[in-house]
Amino acid sequence: MTTTGDYTSAALAEQAAQCALHRFTIDDAVHLGLLATERATAGALPLVIEVHHLGRIAYRVALPGSQAESDDWITRKARVVSRFEMSTLAVRVKYEERGTTFNESTGLSELEYAAHGGGFPITVPSVGIVGAFFASGLPQVDDHEFLVSCLVAFKEQQG
Repeated sequence: MTTTGDYTSAALAEQAAQCALHRFTIDDAVHLGLLATERATAGALPLVIEVHHLGRIAYRVALPGSQAESDDWITRKARVVSRFEMSTLAVRVKYEERGTTFNESTGLSELEYAAHGGGFPITVPSVGIVGAFFASGLPQVDDHEFLVSCLVAFKEQQG
């Protein structure tokens, strides 16, 4: 059963390339988090937002209306991004395109790994993956699209 809208692996790979940043410092991580918080607040989105830089949490916020269980969702999404080096939605779509599920195919526990939209690796082309960006609190496709919109806006600010 497809739960990811009309996304395909090819479209998500292209989207990931478009979201690659020119640079990503700890200061950039904080600014990305602030941009995401501003956008979520303006839209009254009940999100938990987290930005990682080189393996550590650089920014984290739980907005009004967010749920405590979103903390666990982000931890589980982070494991997927770290292990598979692609967005959580891309991982999920990859298995759905094969007619199976992430957890069935990998044998990884859904209690530990969540291949649900809302986790995105942060890439600098000349370096590789330098961080990750997470949102939890909306349906998975909406979490994913929120991250993408923030990354695109942040990239435009970088010039």
